[in-house]
Amino acid sequence: MSDRTTKERILDAAEGLMLEKSFHSVGLTEILEAVKVPKGSFYHHFKSKEQFGVEMLKHYVADATAYKKQMLLSDTPEPDPLKRLLSFCEGTICRVLETKGKCPCLVLKLAAEVADMSEAMREVLAAGNRESIAILEQVLQEGIEKKKIAKTVRPAEVAVIIHDLWNGAMQRSAICRDATPPREALNFIRTLLTP
Repeated sequence: MSDRTTKERILDAAEGLMLEKSFHSVGLTEILEAVKVPKGSFYHHFKSKEQFGVEMLKHYVADATAYKKQMLLSDTPEPDPLKRLLSFCEGTICRVLETKGKCPCLVLKLAAEVADMSEAMREVLAAGNRESIAILEQVLQEGIEKKKIAKTVRPAEVAVIIHDLWNGAMQRSAICRDATPPREALNFIRTLLTP
């Protein structure tokens, strides 16, 4: 098996474990047992747990960003940007229901835990937030141009508001173990954006 494949397997396994637990509560042994690789393989790819955390978050953010771009910026099969955005949010609510209210997003799950602990990890999270906001801004701009989103919406400002509203609703959902907060946020977003 190639080094890249081993590294990817380690990162993928760690993402799943950390979604269930937390960055600090998942030990190296647990990760390595999940992928059936020796300790030397870990240190071949990562100098420390912090550097591993940075790589894991970069890996997760890259995948999440690619998914958001595919779902939100592609007009196939849905040419209406507002419908794409609302469907994307509804899909996230479905994941909340599947996980019985647990946070389905590693960035949200680890943000408070690692942002003060590691500047490098915080920077990856901040870059991921900027990318998410930029995607939302593009969707909003497209929606205004296609007359599917209210022309009074200011994309740069509203993208930040939607991003923060959604993340707050997802955190409250995880605390309450209930999908009501993102449902309420979705209704607000729909009302805010509909022409």
